[in-house]
Amino acid sequence: MPEKLKIAVMLGGPSAEREVSLRSGAAVAGALRSLGHEVFEVDPKNSGWELPAGTQVVFLALHGTYGEDGTVQAELEKLGVPYTGCDPAASRIGFDKALTKQCCVAAGVPTARSVVVDSANVPWPRGWNPPVVLKPVRQGSSVGLQFVERVADWSSGLAEALRYDSQVLCEEKITGRETTVGILDGQVLPLVEVRPRTGTYDYKNKYTAGATDYLCPAPFDPDTTARVQAAGLAAFHAIGGRDYARVDVMVRQNGDPVVLEVNTLPGMTETSLLPKAAAAAGIAYLQLCQRMIDLALRRTDSGATAKNPEL
Repeated sequence: MPEKLKIAVMLGGPSAEREVSLRSGAAVAGALRSLGHEVFEVDPKNSGWELPAGTQVVFLALHGTYGEDGTVQAELEKLGVPYTGCDPAASRIGFDKALTKQCCVAAGVPTARSVVVDSANVPWPRGWNPPVVLKPVRQGSSVGLQFVERVADWSSGLAEALRYDSQVLCEEKITGRETTVGILDGQVLPLVEVRPRTGTYDYKNKYTAGATDYLCPAPFDPDTTARVQAAGLAAFHAIGGRDYARVDVMVRQNGDPVVLEVNTLPGMTETSLLPKAAAAAGIAYLQLCQRMIDLALRRTDSGATAKNPEL
């Protein structure tokens, strides 16, 4: 059994992904308690939240704005409390699809052609052909995602996507197989292929039981698998990631990978994609949660003590 720790699991929060985060956090808290740790659940839905006195490490099970965009990470840095996942800078980049795209392009990571749009009055991009995908720049879990199959649907799709952020990433729609690359402590995990039974992998298919099939390890030949994993790891490094993440990658019919985005705080229910990938690598859910805590503590001088005397 690991050394008993006082752990705060941060879950919920103020974002559009609150309900998903509550589920992730509940699963993590249960796992850590079963390992013998003293676990407290902290919901930063409103400002003024506090960590329990003596908190040794924070497990971030937050998703979306505030939790995944570097904000809470910066606040925890000020408190001097170790926490799981990426630092404020990498979190901010990973949560911003446009910044992630810039980093990937600069690092030579294969990614889809794109343009950022900040007004509902912007016309169809000159020289582009449909279909395209419209993504709010700073949202996750497919919140506000729009597929535009015809030029005639551009204005309505853009207006809908802009409801969720002031900027929208317009991206060529990649035809192929949707996969995700799990990364843990610098190592790539087995690929997960995502196959919605109908339509696309949108918010509904992502969170409706039985709506999507998940294949892990994904049934690719070894060369394609290696190329997809390499692209995912390169994107993780391009944003300055640490500890763990999940990178979504489309695979064209010819096997070429196209990175979509980097998720620095991926879902952590026992059926979420990163835990699925870890399980395929022989890492059980309890081990995965403990490993994430260990990675956070590895960065502290003392191994587990917060610098803030009030904690």
